[in-house]
Amino acid sequence: MYLGRVTGRLVATVRYEGLESVKLQLLEPVNEAGRSTGEQLVAACALDVGPGDLVHFIDGREAALALPDETFVPVDVAITGYAEQAHVEGATLPQEAPR
Repeated sequence: MYLGRVTGRLVATVRYEGLESVKLQLLEPVNEAGRSTGEQLVAACALDVGPGDLVHFIDGREAALALPDETFVPVDVAITGYAEQAHVEGATLPQEAPR
């Protein structure tokens, strides 16, 4: 499980069968200080989150299994939860993206 920040929404007009009702979000992985750790990802989202939200996500085969009502869909990353607070080594991870 990893931390990330939602940076935007993705709209796809053509989708794989089984992904018609799944929301897609742009996601930026972050480290314990809330700073970016890599390129943005496209994530399937099983929750109601939006740009700026701090979330946790999973990748790999487990991401495809995290979506409700789906047996198996081709998904590499799935947002599985909203992170209200994160404490790392005595410091609180900022809810807002660092500038």
